[in-house]
Amino acid sequence: MRKIQMVDLQGQYEGIKGQVNSAIEEVLQTSAYINGPQVHAFQKELEEYLGVKHVIPCANGTDALQIAMMGLGLRPGDEVITADFTFAATVEVVALLGLTPVLVDVEPDSFNIDPNAIRKAITPKTKAIVPVHLFGQCANMEEIMAIAAEHDLFVIEDNAQAIGANYFYEDGRKAKSGTIGHVASTSFFPSKNLGCYGDGGAIFTNDDQLAHTLRGVVNHGMYQRYHHDVVGVNSRLDSIQAGVLRAKLPNLDTYNRKRQVAAAKYDAAFAGQEHIITPYKKTNCSGACEQCTCHVFHQYTLKITNGKRDALVQHLNENSVPCGVYYPIPLHQQKAYVDSRFQEEDFVVTNQLVQEVISLPMHTELDNEQINFITDLVINFVNKQ
Repeated sequence: MRKIQMVDLQGQYEGIKGQVNSAIEEVLQTSAYINGPQVHAFQKELEEYLGVKHVIPCANGTDALQIAMMGLGLRPGDEVITADFTFAATVEVVALLGLTPVLVDVEPDSFNIDPNAIRKAITPKTKAIVPVHLFGQCANMEEIMAIAAEHDLFVIEDNAQAIGANYFYEDGRKAKSGTIGHVASTSFFPSKNLGCYGDGGAIFTNDDQLAHTLRGVVNHGMYQRYHHDVVGVNSRLDSIQAGVLRAKLPNLDTYNRKRQVAAAKYDAAFAGQEHIITPYKKTNCSGACEQCTCHVFHQYTLKITNGKRDALVQHLNENSVPCGVYYPIPLHQQKAYVDSRFQEEDFVVTNQLVQEVISLPMHTELDNEQINFITDLVINFVNKQ
């Protein structure tokens, strides 16, 4: 059996080696390392793939979130509502800009931000909502957009984990994740479904004026060299990373399908297991994971409900199976974001999830032998008396 990895980037590279090497060689030959032809071509190709008017590449996903908030003109003291159960980058940029983070609980099945909790958290100071499309599946954007319209709020989609996923409206319409809110951010960190070989990110929007502002913000506030029209930052996607992403983008749907097939095999193996809860998928799409496009499985995350999660992590590691706990500490309990406004009774779901979740290896190169080995280990250990 091949070595099991959490993410097998080397195996994926072998399938696109020629395209990647050619793209990097082109950048080296032209020496157009910043804002070169590869960056502009990738921008256009990603716009076409997503069906969005504007893609603004930048240096990383965290910058993308910060730049989106800067472009919207959010000011110190403005409140931004986001999920308590997510990676810290989402709330980090809120705090960095002097905005006020407002953390709310998530849904117990999807792990995404709870629209009911959003409604309860809105105050006269609320200016934006940041739904995180966690682990590869969209938050309830239809309801979130309705709440935002009712209260005149911005919606900033954190799409770092769900690029390529489709969101299905109740009436059957669909849209790509990251194209529904006023603006969205994504990360091209190497382990993402669409990842480069370093850091990278992008912002998406259909708003022409906002796109113009964002293009200035990413480049020191300049639209014309040495003319600084807005307060900006230095955050640009370099040409080598853009070349890698161009090689991968035509394969993104195939990559996501491979993840979905692997997830379906995991699901089948864990079916009927009393203490193992497999990932929830929104049901108003096409059904089985092999055909479904609503979840692209950036992570395959189980809930272990009999108190054995931590021991299972140790057991898997002892048997050379990597795994992850995303996330072990809620944001409202992190030292950097502790706030007397946050009460434990408002985070019942999150506080339970941090005790139960475990993410198994998930990538495009998983094979049946590896999946069978992993699932047997999990089932036998969880059921052991």
